Amino acid sequence: MERPQPDSMPQDLSEALKEATKEVHIQAENAEFMKNFQKGQVSREGFKLVMASLYHIYTALEEEIERNKQNPVYAPLYFPEELHRRAALEQDMAFWYGPHWQEIIPCTPATQHYVKRLHEVGRTHPELLVAHAYTRYLGDLSGGQVLKKIAQKAMALPSSGEGLAFFTFPNIDSPTKFKQLYRARMNTLEMTPEVKHRVTEEAKTAFLLNIELFEELQVMLTEEHKDQSPSQMASLRQRPASLVQDTAPAETPRGKPQISTSSS
Repeated sequence: MERPQPDSMPQDLSEALKEATKEVHIQAENAEFMKNFQKGQVSREGFKLVMASLYHIYTALEEEIERNKQNPVYAPLYFPEELHRRAALEQDMAFWYGPHWQEIIPCTPATQHYVKRLHEVGRTHPELLVAHAYTRYLGDLSGGQVLKKIAQKAMALPSSGEGLAFFTFPNIDSPTKFKQLYRARMNTLEMTPEVKHRVTEEAKTAFLLNIELFEELQVMLTEEHKDQSPSQMASLRQRPASLVQDTAPAETPRGKPQISTSSS
């Protein structure tokens, strides 16, 4: 049978998510864009693009979290003061794009695809928001400080942290302890084995959406170096998002995800 038996998955949701996403997590880290970033090979234009995408993604995610903050399928994970990134990203947008940033920041096809999925989940299957919050926020807490230092050095940014507010969590004293608390709260959510399975599949989808975004940004940056003309960039921004197929809100990919990255 395709569906796992109740005892074929770790009992704790946090462990089930970690186990289910192990492979796709590695593939996301090995996307060319992320490998270059970790080597310090990050341009201002590339960084501006990824930060703009994050602004759109977190705006959608946090709109849906606010919609469901009292819903028992999500409520134990509601930590707006500690985790929410939209306000920090608004500061970063003003730094990178200027005072009229709302009128000019890009929203690429892969970003639109990611945003669409977040709204579908929040409105129709809010229990799956857990997967997206887990993927984004715990990832930010785990690797955010390292990426912040790399970006600061690579682009000679101010030591005061301007342009990098996204990576700073002023209301979390210890990321390690907070992640332990967050996982403990996740494990209090009541889920049937079938719902837990759908949540773990949605977490894989979340990683796939991130990989799709990284691949698109890498293509845009590569092509921009070849041809800086506006028409070239316009054609790239019309590139259809293809890595993750649109799924109906009640469905998530089954089986092992198939990903095309430079490392796989």
